[in-house]
Amino acid sequence: MSLPSSHRAPSASSSRAEVEKRVRDLGTWFHNIDLNGVKTAPEHFLGDYPAVKWNRFSGALPADLSGRSVLDIGCNAGFYALEMKKRGASRVVAIDSNDSYLEQARFAAEVTGHQDIEFRNLSVYDVAALGECFDVVLFMGVLYHLRHPLLALDLIHEYALAPNGMMVFQSMQRGSREVNRIETDYPFWELEHFNLSGYPKLHFVEDKYSGDETNWWIPNRACVEAMLRSAGFALANHPEEEVYLCLRRIPAACRHQAHNHSGR
Repeated sequence: MSLPSSHRAPSASSSRAEVEKRVRDLGTWFHNIDLNGVKTAPEHFLGDYPAVKWNRFSGALPADLSGRSVLDIGCNAGFYALEMKKRGASRVVAIDSNDSYLEQARFAAEVTGHQDIEFRNLSVYDVAALGECFDVVLFMGVLYHLRHPLLALDLIHEYALAPNGMMVFQSMQRGSREVNRIETDYPFWELEHFNLSGYPKLHFVEDKYSGDETNWWIPNRACVEAMLRSAGFALANHPEEEVYLCLRRIPAACRHQAHNHSGR
């Protein structure tokens, strides 16, 4: 059944006025996306975000993603999912647990001609339900919104990333940028290392941070790197202050899938 004309998503050929109206109707946007000349969040407090961040690390990612699958976790309005399609990714699955963000993302994909992006209402804790692993996993701007951040990393490592895949990780950081050399163990009465500025620290937000009650845990740099290693990731590249390109060991679930695909 076709939708009434007033509810149809404007296509790439829609007029500027139609696109502007739909952008307004979809509420406040966090991603500033250029929809054929219409900016979705031109007054963003971070500037032209997330393009301003993307431009600082995009050169570290493969320019050609042909034949590769991508999972965008916490896709918001879909900026990064769209960038993956621009690089020729054969398949992009974008998940978020916020229906309003997903509605924005579907609209942006429609206007820009990337209707083949698959949008689903799922959280990072649901990645095992996808039943598949991806060549590239984007996990950006999500960790600090989670009550259980290390569990999320464990689940991505175990169920979401293909054996030779790459995770693109980004998290807000607060505290020292220093990373101290940490021993693998300390005596019970040795306390000084906990006070080092470069010791891994995860700051807990009990109420709100920056007016946002979904901010729960904010790591310093040392903590980000320690958590990624603890979840089984190798830090292959650090192209931007908050961004890491991560590889990892083959977990059982993805190893099983790889064997099935090879006909073993």
